[in-house]
Amino acid sequence: MTSSYSYNLKAAAETSMQEHGFQPKLSQEAERELALILSHGLRLPQAGRGTTIADLRALLWSSIDNDTSRDLDQIEWAERLKDGRIRVRVAVADVDGTVPQATALDAHAESETTSVYTGITVFPMFPVELSEGLTSLNENQDRAAVVTEFSVDSQGVVSNGSIYRALVRNKAQLAYNAVGAWLAGVAEAPEKVKQSAELATQLKLQDEAARAMVGSRFQHGALDLETIETRPVMVNEEAVSLARQLKNRATSLIEEFMVAANGVMARTLDEARIASIRRVVRVPKRWDRILQIAAELGTTLPAMPDSKALNDFLCAQRKADPVRFPDLSLTVIKLMGPGEYVMVRPGEDSPGHFGLAVQDYTHSTAPNRRFADVVTQRLLKAHLAAAPTPYSAERIAAVAARCTLMEDNERHVEREMAKRIAAVVLHKRIGQHFRAIVTGVSHSGTFVRALEPHVEGMLVHGGAGLDVGDKLQVRLVGTNPERGYIDFAAA
Repeated sequence: MTSSYSYNLKAAAETSMQEHGFQPKLSQEAERELALILSHGLRLPQAGRGTTIADLRALLWSSIDNDTSRDLDQIEWAERLKDGRIRVRVAVADVDGTVPQATALDAHAESETTSVYTGITVFPMFPVELSEGLTSLNENQDRAAVVTEFSVDSQGVVSNGSIYRALVRNKAQLAYNAVGAWLAGVAEAPEKVKQSAELATQLKLQDEAARAMVGSRFQHGALDLETIETRPVMVNEEAVSLARQLKNRATSLIEEFMVAANGVMARTLDEARIASIRRVVRVPKRWDRILQIAAELGTTLPAMPDSKALNDFLCAQRKADPVRFPDLSLTVIKLMGPGEYVMVRPGEDSPGHFGLAVQDYTHSTAPNRRFADVVTQRLLKAHLAAAPTPYSAERIAAVAARCTLMEDNERHVEREMAKRIAAVVLHKRIGQHFRAIVTGVSHSGTFVRALEPHVEGMLVHGGAGLDVGDKLQVRLVGTNPERGYIDFAAA
């Protein structure tokens, strides 16, 4: 895959993966295991011998994901209860049923720990024949799943959580942008929704539950952050422009169901006295700097970390200065520090997730994409079968440490590739002018963000006297895809 001036982004992605510790190529033994799995085809589990598997294939399940996603981990269904609450079911692909523990494919996934999405190519944790095939909840395909069920009241309170195994069938594969615009009332329904009044009713019910849930979490201090991300627009396998990826009603719906399902999973394992992997974002170590930033913007935050007060400040800033709010969000995210995976023994207090305002949080809803979710799935399935726990606490701790390391490496790869892709896309626009905002001033130089397309670069000429937040016109003077550099001059 090359740009118009012969910079090979695909080769750069492969090099970046290797430089950051990933080894995406399967071993010969893993290749043999894959061939054997494919030769046997899909094998749905059977109930019996103490194993209960509900048949929920008749329900109107649907998935909502990115337009280009093929590794579908999660599908949803909801119904109104007689007391007015909404019962939500979240079905997650049973990956463990196809890739058993202690196999070469399992070892490969444990080493990689995550799929990496570089914008140009995807490096899957499991081979695409599985993650986009046999273990993906593809439309109109019977699949095995682990279902998390919970009820949501009008105040967004989640109760009656339970988890069980089931057979499911995704009746409609949908995409965030189309569903989100329709739910917000700014676009027509997607074609599949137009054709099914029942599906439209189903999605609106899910949206009602999710909106109540997000309101409840914000009341408890969940942070309403907004960062601007872009994805390359590909034509004939070439990155030709950048499109913004924005939050919408559909992304919020899936996020709320994911948070709730992961909470039910964490509490279920804790009540069963099983050690588990938790996803945590600790209380910010740089709270002092967050206090300083808030003070510079006229707000006094509590001396001790307080997610509710921080979110109130963020909401006020979103209204007061929407253009700069994504940059403020990114600053707060960096000062909070990255999330990490930890082993939590039953009965121990979890550090919790500061940004989500939840105490019980694991990762369980994306086993095609994250190894921590595979481990959680195996722990849960063993519990349901009254079988021995498949991982010791020490082994869980080791897996958690590996997942944290490789997720950090994943961020490096994706950040490097985002800069390189932007440099490739903008190369043909050298000499053009852009509206921009100053995002950073340091001894290294002055940094700006073009508003359309959303790209960041250094102001190499004309930056004297500028400060963060200043708006200006800039001219693109150069790009360097190899180093991911984009250079602007004040116009």
